[in-house]
Amino acid sequence: MADRSTDSIDSTDSTAGAQVTATPAQHPSYPMYVPPHVPARVVIKPDLLPAVSVLSTVAIFGIAIGWLWSRLAPPQMVRQVSQTQRFPLTSEDYHPFDDLAVFGVLALGAGIVTAVAVWFLRERRGPVILVAAVLGGLVAAWLAMQIGVSFGQSRFPVPGAPKVGDVFALAPKIDSAWVVVAWPFTTALVYGALAAWSNSDDLGRRLG
Repeated sequence: MADRSTDSIDSTDSTAGAQVTATPAQHPSYPMYVPPHVPARVVIKPDLLPAVSVLSTVAIFGIAIGWLWSRLAPPQMVRQVSQTQRFPLTSEDYHPFDDLAVFGVLALGAGIVTAVAVWFLRERRGPVILVAAVLGGLVAAWLAMQIGVSFGQSRFPVPGAPKVGDVFALAPKIDSAWVVVAWPFTTALVYGALAAWSNSDDLGRRLG
């Protein structure tokens, strides 16, 4: 009799355990609405007038860069060896490269500042302002080159009629005009990097 009662208790426990494990927990499910993803559209017309302001402001900034270059670029000391020929002194023949390098460094720095400053125009972020900043950087670099060379020539004027054997300073110059692309190229590169870093389709221009 004891064995039967024990068997019945064991069977009852196993049945109860089976019932407990077989019954899964029921969680209420609620319908969820997921709005469709709508990519941000490119805004053109509202950004045209601010783009003109950006282009003109960046272009005017080139005057300051040109003046700064005329103060930093070293002149070249030369000796008049004949009525029509002059040669640079020792260790002075590399100054034309220094003049070009100084302008390139200033243009790269100005391009970075331009891109970051334009990026802070949060409500106008987009391709329209980017194009305006790049074009403004190109105009500013060309203006800086022209103004800088003029300022340099006024700072180091050439004697009217140098005699043979005279030593004087030649104004700094820019031998290659391709250096003007440093400013707009850096602006586009830095602005593109900031746009790629943004995690929103509209670059955060409509976010609080």
